[in-house]
Amino acid sequence: MQLAERMSRLGTESAFDVLLRARALEAQGRDVIHLEIGEPDFDTPEHIVQAGIDALRHGDTHYTPAAGIPELRQAIADYVSQTRGIAVAQQQVVVTPGGKPVMFFVILALAGPGDEVICPDPGFPIYASAVEFAGARAVPLTLREEDGFAVDPETLRSLISDRTKLIILNSPHNPTGGVIPGSALDEIAAMAAERGIMVLSDEIYSRMVYDGAFESIAARPGMAEQTIILDGFSKTYAMTGWRLGYGVMPAALAEQVTRLAVNCHSCVPGFTQIAGVTALTGSQAPVEAMVAEFRRRRDAVVAGLNAIPGITCQMPAGAFYAFPNVSQIGDSAAIADRLLNEGGVAVLDGAAFGAAGRGYLRLSYANSLERLEAALERMRQVLADG
Repeated sequence: MQLAERMSRLGTESAFDVLLRARALEAQGRDVIHLEIGEPDFDTPEHIVQAGIDALRHGDTHYTPAAGIPELRQAIADYVSQTRGIAVAQQQVVVTPGGKPVMFFVILALAGPGDEVICPDPGFPIYASAVEFAGARAVPLTLREEDGFAVDPETLRSLISDRTKLIILNSPHNPTGGVIPGSALDEIAAMAAERGIMVLSDEIYSRMVYDGAFESIAARPGMAEQTIILDGFSKTYAMTGWRLGYGVMPAALAEQVTRLAVNCHSCVPGFTQIAGVTALTGSQAPVEAMVAEFRRRRDAVVAGLNAIPGITCQMPAGAFYAFPNVSQIGDSAAIADRLLNEGGVAVLDGAAFGAAGRGYLRLSYANSLERLEAALERMRQVLADG
């Protein structure tokens, strides 16, 4: 079989590879604590589930508009207008099956051979994968521990060229939990506005900020017209399996992204979209309770990691990930393998998120406090054994 050359440029997401290895160990009777996969361990709130069930029973099982049903697009427009402090119209919203299509479609629409897209490093691996697949060049923007894993505006400025078509930001950040401070967003916005560069702002963890309020670059002067907001329901409402995300962007770009949606997946199921309307307009108490529990787990996990000899870990400001530095102990990939095979603790090598992640591990604390404490004890034992 002769594959197209572009397939060699397509990357993957290692969390699913590690999950597969962990499941294989479980099939052999091993007890594995899952800290590798980035999804809430909570169930979707009951009122959202019921809305989906009711929609199914009412026959909402047919094709829907490619950009999403009007009710959900309007609910998203209202929600983003309220939470970001900008005016958003329904025509700017495109509903997708999860957040990844927004990444792919926006990159395909804006970047091609000879173009450059600046991506965070470490960062969600699909950014660079989609850029390279589109034939453009992914330019890594190094995020440093000493900067709290936030974007340093001067480092970003040094990477911008006449070929830069898109800057990708992610705050709160996967894999580090870092948050870009408002002062840095101001500087980044000024750079992008001056050069007319579009920004893809991945805000999927926007409801999971532990200190202060969430800030979006789209709210900066002039940036509403140059920003694509990526958000969705997977993390905030524990709806990963529902596959429901969205992009908010200039209406002209939304038209092009909708064309890509028609060519790719046609539309998103209506019953999941009805559930999305209920998620946005219904009670937010389950979200608040989940974030409060994540904060409790975060504090315990970071304290436990810093108590292990050779490990240091900053306090993440958002999301539900810890990103401990294990470089004093050894190679991060080898350590991740040992923790899984010897300790039954599934974590990710930081290098899976880019070269700047080497020497770190990513742990998702979306697990019970009891299991997290057990994982920390297993890590101590494995690493103490050398």
